[in-house]
Amino acid sequence: MRKLLLPLLVASAVMSPSIYAVDFSDKIKQAMKSEIRTDRDKARDENRKPAETLAFFGIKEDMKVLEIIPGGGWYSKLLAPALKDKGQLYLSMGTGYVNRELMHLDTFEDVKLVGEKDYEVKNLDFGVKGVDAVLTFRNYHNFDEDERTKINKAAFKSLKPGGVYGVVDHTRRHMQKKNDENGRRFDPVLAIKEIQQAGFTFVDYSNLHYKSDDELRFEVGKKTVRGNSDRFTLLFKKPE
Repeated sequence: MRKLLLPLLVASAVMSPSIYAVDFSDKIKQAMKSEIRTDRDKARDENRKPAETLAFFGIKEDMKVLEIIPGGGWYSKLLAPALKDKGQLYLSMGTGYVNRELMHLDTFEDVKLVGEKDYEVKNLDFGVKGVDAVLTFRNYHNFDEDERTKINKAAFKSLKPGGVYGVVDHTRRHMQKKNDENGRRFDPVLAIKEIQQAGFTFVDYSNLHYKSDDELRFEVGKKTVRGNSDRFTLLFKKPE
């Protein structure tokens, strides 16, 4: 019986999608040790949970991934080496810092800067099509309704059918109007509604970044909140 079960178990392991996710998570964990990351980068690992977050989004080593608004390159420094061998990382919109500080590194030699380099959304096009995933981290709150609409439509246009759109941002109370304390937060229910209006199907959410002791009252940069803000983690799919 054991001789019969072993081939079945091996075959099951080979076919299981979770095996590939584990492999990619290992690549991310290896990238987390990279010398190109600063001590400040590494200090945020426990809070941001990059390996778990990317696993939730279903990112694999052979994917074409577009990260929009990479900022200081915190996630880019992890995605670039993890996708280097079999995948492709594209960066678009707000890529000034990455271009100045990171693109000369060997780790980034295969990374491609595409589309909009600044934050202009008037005629937004991310400059690439047929990607497997579009990701953005803690950026959605930075734009007004018209700008968010254009960003979501551009993400939809860049994805292949069946591709995924992953969004992480700081949580604002549902239906709360903007004030001096919540400008860097966003209502996750409104985010879901807006992204669905762009044509996406809402797939799932994760409580990876749920913080029960964030009362959603204060600006995320304040001492009582910094590094402990509640964040929503949403996964969408472009219909096939």
